[in-house]
Amino acid sequence: MATYRPGVLIGNWNEDSSLGEDVLRDFLHKRERGELLTQKINRLQDNLLRKIHLSVSKDGFVHFGDTVMLLNTDDKPSVENRRGVCGSLTLAINLDELSIFSPLPLQTLHGVSAITSVAPVGRNTFCILSVDGSTEGEPIKFGQTFGLGTTGGFSGQMLYLASDHKSFTRFAKKSYLQQVFLTDELSYLTRWQAAFLDPQLRLEHEGFPVPANSKIIITHCQTNRSLAVPRNFWTRSYFGREYEVICHTFLDTHKAEEDKNYWEIITGDPSDEDSTMIDRLNHPPGWIRRNEPCEEA
Repeated sequence: MATYRPGVLIGNWNEDSSLGEDVLRDFLHKRERGELLTQKINRLQDNLLRKIHLSVSKDGFVHFGDTVMLLNTDDKPSVENRRGVCGSLTLAINLDELSIFSPLPLQTLHGVSAITSVAPVGRNTFCILSVDGSTEGEPIKFGQTFGLGTTGGFSGQMLYLASDHKSFTRFAKKSYLQQVFLTDELSYLTRWQAAFLDPQLRLEHEGFPVPANSKIIITHCQTNRSLAVPRNFWTRSYFGREYEVICHTFLDTHKAEEDKNYWEIITGDPSDEDSTMIDRLNHPPGWIRRNEPCEEA
């Protein structure tokens, strides 16, 4: 306990009183500008961590205007998996460039990464956008261009998934391959296409609707390189380990894409608006949600 306090007017009471007023003035100033830690955490939760309901596909296809998740699957057991790399990763906004201690607005984000969480929230859900004049609700076809926009609600501004050719100043930080990023400008760099998984049947499926919750290849129109997660390049963020997302086509000995390029467009569960088709496919019929009472027949 301090021997002298401002209340007794002994010692450096005037200096202590001025310091206390400065602290209060600084607190009020930060609160007015929304720079308090609690205010920044609330903004983070309202934008990036807000729960999102995915669109339900009634016909089993992906449509323009749908709110979906992009899931990168890895079903093959590998050395990376034995070292702890999770099999299912979702495309998400990268929080490495966002500090909750920074006064910068959330729309300054420009990075993407792959995370292990498969719960649909603001940071890992995207909206399928029409870029060729197609109407909302129309199914997307193989070979047709589309855009991917964020749903996090960054001050009402939508960011678009984009990529561009690798250069001396623009490349992925870990793998040094073609970078994938977010931009607020809708251009040819933000256009993507879906391709059928089997390259031998790819031409036959050109023009057919893209099925939801099935493995496909997503290719960047400008560079003709496929969206991928190498899984051996990762960084630390506020939410743990996150993996680098790039544009690079990984081919095996048969000239077919590897599982690093496999993606599934995940939609909502028609029987439960709080669940996704991942939960429906991963649990057999008759599965009871935890902490819910079991009804007797």
